[in-house]
Amino acid sequence: MTYRLSVLDQSPIAQGSDAAQALRNTLDLASTADALGYHRYWLAEHHASRSLAGVAPEALIGPVALATRRIRVGSGGVMLPHYSPFKVAETFSMLSALAPGRIDLGLGRAPGSDQRTAFALQRDRSKRMPSDFPEQLDELTAYLDGTMAPDHPFAALQHLMPTGGGTPELWMLGSSPDSAIWAAERGLPYCFADFINSDGAHLAQHYRRSFRPSARLADPYVMVATWTIAAPTAQEAERLAAPARMMFAHLIAGTPIPVPPVEEALAWLEANPDANRRSRRTSLGTPAEVRRGLDEVAADYGADELMLVNILPDHAARRRSYELMAAEYGLAPSAEAA
Repeated sequence: MTYRLSVLDQSPIAQGSDAAQALRNTLDLASTADALGYHRYWLAEHHASRSLAGVAPEALIGPVALATRRIRVGSGGVMLPHYSPFKVAETFSMLSALAPGRIDLGLGRAPGSDQRTAFALQRDRSKRMPSDFPEQLDELTAYLDGTMAPDHPFAALQHLMPTGGGTPELWMLGSSPDSAIWAAERGLPYCFADFINSDGAHLAQHYRRSFRPSARLADPYVMVATWTIAAPTAQEAERLAAPARMMFAHLIAGTPIPVPPVEEALAWLEANPDANRRSRRTSLGTPAEVRRGLDEVAADYGADELMLVNILPDHAARRRSYELMAAEYGLAPSAEAA
């Protein structure tokens, strides 16, 4: 293996269940990933969703960090346009004090919601918020690094961050050209969402070519988040993929639903063969088959790390998928974490 393996958790809500159970599942899966030897565990941000419970990664990172011992924990990601850079810097400095050396701050520009919900998240509803993500990113970085110009009106605040845990590892997330450009210009590690856009290899290449070393990172570093479902048989893995396909088809149609059971999803997909035409690359099958698929993803992007993500209604099946891949790759289990 020439790349690290990590986990992205969107805290799926199964039909007939609720967010409380989804969050308990997240804590359990994080503890499992920690014990299995995965490198990092990120929590997603999605708003006004019937199927995903992770509305606030910054609120979930602390409990996950306390439920684990060695794995890095972070946001995949914080949607910065919704928030004050100062508030985000304070929050993640505090999380770093809680779990020194283990906190990642992954930043995204997408709303993580529909436009109505994005507008509801605004404090000022008198107008649409301006598109000023690069300025927000630079202000946030200045707070964390203590590099704000002395004449900046908020300069004194950079020295008042919670201390004792160092600074979080800052990441740029994305699935479009802008994110690759910003990551390269600022010398940040870059995580590409292949599970959203599977045509991003050229953006990773652009990032590497354009990368400018920074105090945070000397060389470019690419992580790819990609759909992954492992099961004892290929047939079982194909079955497990059906609920997410049905869920996404309903989301695209504007009728969001919780994650349905496998049998219901299979029946619905058979009755609606033209549903969900969007192509989402998925590495699925037996562990060996999945590994071949992941090797192809890593080769396409020149990835240093892969972040495995899936949405399944059965928590035991999710755990098993990650357990199978940890065994396939020979990840070193942590006795301390276990």
